[in-house]
Amino acid sequence: MVSMKDISAVCGVSVATVSKALNGHRDIGEKTKQLIRETAKEMGYFPNSSARTLKTNKSYNLGVLFMDEARSGLTHDYFVAVLESFKVTVEKQGYDITFISGSRQRKDKMSYLEHCRYRGLDGVVIACINYDESEVLELIKSDLPVVTIDHLFNGRVAIMSDNIKGMKDLLTYLYDCGHLKIAYIHGADNSSVTKSRLASFYKTAEELGIDIPDKYIREAAYRDTAATARITDELLDLPNPPSCILFPDDFASLGGLNAIKARGLKIPGDISVAGYDGIRVTKYIDPQLTTINQDTQKLGQYAAEKLIDLIERPKTTLIEHIIVSGELEKGATVGKLS
Repeated sequence: MVSMKDISAVCGVSVATVSKALNGHRDIGEKTKQLIRETAKEMGYFPNSSARTLKTNKSYNLGVLFMDEARSGLTHDYFVAVLESFKVTVEKQGYDITFISGSRQRKDKMSYLEHCRYRGLDGVVIACINYDESEVLELIKSDLPVVTIDHLFNGRVAIMSDNIKGMKDLLTYLYDCGHLKIAYIHGADNSSVTKSRLASFYKTAEELGIDIPDKYIREAAYRDTAATARITDELLDLPNPPSCILFPDDFASLGGLNAIKARGLKIPGDISVAGYDGIRVTKYIDPQLTTINQDTQKLGQYAAEKLIDLIERPKTTLIEHIIVSGELEKGATVGKLS
């Protein structure tokens, strides 16, 4: 088995230098670092994870707690894009990831925190879960480094989508297109994301002078195409139906779009619609969906970078809330009214 001592002999450097180069320390020159890494690869060197754990007191393994209401798991287009960016970023820093959401299905029925301890995880990122659950709160209150995505906790780092600006940009665009009768099917009311979007919706409407009847505001779970389709039909059956409907998210919008097409109505000729998230499938809808493209790459990257900072530089890493803005995708599902 090839050791660091063997690599140091070939490269003509100390064992300490080899160790620093292989562990990505910044005080080693790039040329030396590249030489050592290439030599290690050619010699077939593989680090001993157990030895590294004993030496550094770190497992280089990060937990991912992720479970949405519909239990869609890795078929959840939006959060999968966020987690893919997270995964790519942490792997570049030499970390692996372990999903701890499955702890509920384990025979020993470990809590999330117990599962983290059992796996020896260095830290956890939490996304798209019921944050009021006792097991989640237990994890939040523990001494384990934690970063949340799209939810705020006092004393914890959070990476947040700018849902307030996103909704403001979307509603302002609809107004500029001449729409005043705007309905909003929002997501689950207990979600901090929903609360931010709904508050921004009402505030922007007030600033623009748009009157929003209570019957135009309805609730459906995120990604629930069936509920979105049913509510879309109910909105279109109103004596004074809206000219535009905002859906909870892009995936749920598929249900609304099908309900509209089943009536023989044309989009945007007869009714305008818009979604939220900017998932890949919306790029292939005809006409292309008007939506807010969330920056999933930055959300995942920042979550990874902050979690690793909390682990490696706990004394100097700021506990902060990082806001990531999205971008309006005008698409072709919102028509202009005179």
